[in-house]
Amino acid sequence: MSRRPSLGHLSTARCTKLTIGAILLALAALAPTAGADLFRKGNVQVSFDARVAPKALPRHGVAPIAVSLSGDVGTADGTSPPQLRRVRIAINRHGRLDTEGLPTCRLREIQPATTANALRACGAAKVGTGSFSADVVIPEQSPFPSNGEVVAFNGRRGGRPVIYAHVYGTEPIPTSFTLPLVVSRAKGRFGTVLTATLPNVTSSVAVVTGLTLKLHRAYRWRGQRHSYLSAGCPALKGFPGALYPLARATFDFVGAPSIVSTLTRSCRAR
Repeated sequence: MSRRPSLGHLSTARCTKLTIGAILLALAALAPTAGADLFRKGNVQVSFDARVAPKALPRHGVAPIAVSLSGDVGTADGTSPPQLRRVRIAINRHGRLDTEGLPTCRLREIQPATTANALRACGAAKVGTGSFSADVVIPEQSPFPSNGEVVAFNGRRGGRPVIYAHVYGTEPIPTSFTLPLVVSRAKGRFGTVLTATLPNVTSSVAVVTGLTLKLHRAYRWRGQRHSYLSAGCPALKGFPGALYPLARATFDFVGAPSIVSTLTRSCRAR
């Protein structure tokens, strides 16, 4: 369905600092920096790639980072994949997501909206950019554009931190939608969970086929420097790096089995 662009007003509600399981690991868990990991069950396959800068991180404490990630959904035989319904990333505990003093964006300010209007409304809360792709079969019924620009905004929903990934595209018709990435807590090794739920549509209407996103934000608050994302490398003394389980990812599809994978990655201590 086509949506008319709208313009909201920037929310300056204050966010508190949240120490979470490594956001570095949460995003790097989608793929190793050297190349994409391929997850497959039956005919459905999901590949992801992620890169972190800088590559070397402090042995003690944390340092600012930028994370770039991309993902693709497909099938082994080249047919149209089922609709991706939900992604859950349960992540390890090293690292930090810092939103202290960072403005927040409210969903009604950017949905619906063009990219330009979303930035006018919530530019101060911007934490990332990227791109989006989908295979749209019925334009009038799809909540997705076939290709779109992604802008990520810092927000809160139900008292919890959230990343609002705003997507806007003009083909096959002007379409806007916003994907919330909700942050929640859990017990155990994988102590933080990021959950994204897509609109409930079937593959006869449209399917999500790709997403890229770079998350990074440096800002000042009350005279102090802050980084939206930061992380360290918890290597033991005398070792140049560490190898350990980073995350457990679950990909839920409509009409197809879920794909679950636990990933092990390494970091380099400086």
